[in-house]
Amino acid sequence: MKSNPSICLPHLTNDIVTSARKTKLCAYSVALEGWRRGLTLKWHTVDHEKYQEMITFGVNPPGRLFSLSSKERTHYFFRTRGDKVTNEAVRIGSDKDETKVWLAKAGVPVPEGRKFEASSTDEEIIQYALEINFPLVLKPTNASLGNGVVTNIKDVKSLQKALIYVRSDLNYPEVILERYVSGEEYRVYVVEDQVIAAYNRLPANIIGDGYHTITELIDLKNRQRKKNARLFSCLIEIDNEVLDFIQSSGYTLESIPNKGEKILLREKTNVSAGGDPIDVTDELPDELKQIAIDAIKAIPGLHHGGVDIIADLNQSISTAVVIELNPTAQIGGILFPMEGKARDIPSAIIDYYFPETKGSQNKKSRIYFDFNTVLEPLSSRSSVEVEVSPAPIGKLYAKKYTVSGFVQRVSYHQWLRIQALERGLNGYINNLSNGDIDVVVAGTDKKEVNAFKEIFTAAPNKAEVKKIKEEAWKSPVKVGFDISEGYNPTSLRSVETAIKKMEKELRRLEKEKNRLEKETSKIQQSRFWKSTAWIRKLSNYAKSLIKPQANG
Repeated sequence: MKSNPSICLPHLTNDIVTSARKTKLCAYSVALEGWRRGLTLKWHTVDHEKYQEMITFGVNPPGRLFSLSSKERTHYFFRTRGDKVTNEAVRIGSDKDETKVWLAKAGVPVPEGRKFEASSTDEEIIQYALEINFPLVLKPTNASLGNGVVTNIKDVKSLQKALIYVRSDLNYPEVILERYVSGEEYRVYVVEDQVIAAYNRLPANIIGDGYHTITELIDLKNRQRKKNARLFSCLIEIDNEVLDFIQSSGYTLESIPNKGEKILLREKTNVSAGGDPIDVTDELPDELKQIAIDAIKAIPGLHHGGVDIIADLNQSISTAVVIELNPTAQIGGILFPMEGKARDIPSAIIDYYFPETKGSQNKKSRIYFDFNTVLEPLSSRSSVEVEVSPAPIGKLYAKKYTVSGFVQRVSYHQWLRIQALERGLNGYINNLSNGDIDVVVAGTDKKEVNAFKEIFTAAPNKAEVKKIKEEAWKSPVKVGFDISEGYNPTSLRSVETAIKKMEKELRRLEKEKNRLEKETSKIQQSRFWKSTAWIRKLSNYAKSLIKPQANG
């Protein structure tokens, strides 16, 4: 399997969003875009009075609530949703049945089906299923991230099993039963009258290479996902559903699929369940885009958000139906897709709320702030509001200087840091294993960036500089100036830092070990594993008959 580098926007790379994961990634990407344009950025806790008025959920720990201000006004945001989206729109969008009512009233195509209250019996639901015919989809009215959604239910027995799972096991007694619509699933992000991005959500899958087993292909796919800022925590787990899919395809975990053969591992398309986000913004037919725009317009007060559509484009646009609206849509899948192009939804959102900033020089800026550092007062509960220092405004100039000689003294690095900050420069110092140092400096004053080369030799009592190599720096730069000393066995501070890093890595490995043990246990307890025990016994018996020949 080829290892594809993560696809991203040049001003929103993996390195920038390292500390912003899952729904924090959504909030950070929008907030960062506004901050870069010169808007005042503040992060809040849910205790802020404004958030007593807005519908929010899942905001602990902090990093999902923020405000952006210009001289004229302030807008408040929960993740990707700003305060122009009304609470009524959020309430409607969160109720799948009410959403269908509003969409159908506006002429937007929706699948046939109906809602059943918690008081409805399973027998009533089954009777309705027989009226509209199989295959069907069962889903909770108010769940998210695909939780409790059972698709392609083909008979009464499967429906009975799904009802027990959703209504009893998961405790979602209020459900919707509707006709199953075959086709591909698309998430379309709309801002007013414009489709900003669209991606195809493929179920978890692997593609054979004629060499690796299915288990190995899943591992390779997970390695690829770990490199992606959105997908790194959404790995493919080998559970009963995956094992059933593999078995239904006529394979075992040890089978080696042919080169180019795609094997689906799940029914659900959710990214959180191992699905692949594939950018299709340019390929999506205009008619399908219009359906998405009409769906957003159908809900009063919903000015932007995600629209989930199922359509079989090999047949006709008439097959398309809207299955869900997302007023607080996650956008990480299209910021970091598996294939295609990353799409700049954060820019479109800021354009909508602050249209006067559209011409900002900083729209594609490479400057960013450290998310964890900014959020620390909120995380420690020492503050309920944090204002981020203003971003450097204007074109960013940056250079990397590699300095050789006796240059790895801590006092020299601290002196260089002071010189950079006094000149309004950002960047970092990093020790190299050969005794050199890399120094990146960036700022909006080109002369100051270029002149910094002379600073290295201006402190002869702190360092002995023999050579300075300079080159243009095109990568993102964090605001402020960091010093990374690397590992120095003679420095207590350096040793302590190294120990902390090793302890963190040890915790990560322990967590990964526990995850693998859990997956192994699931496999060994599965019906599939138990039903194929005779194959493994036969294989072991055959191996025992093959004895190594003695050397002659």
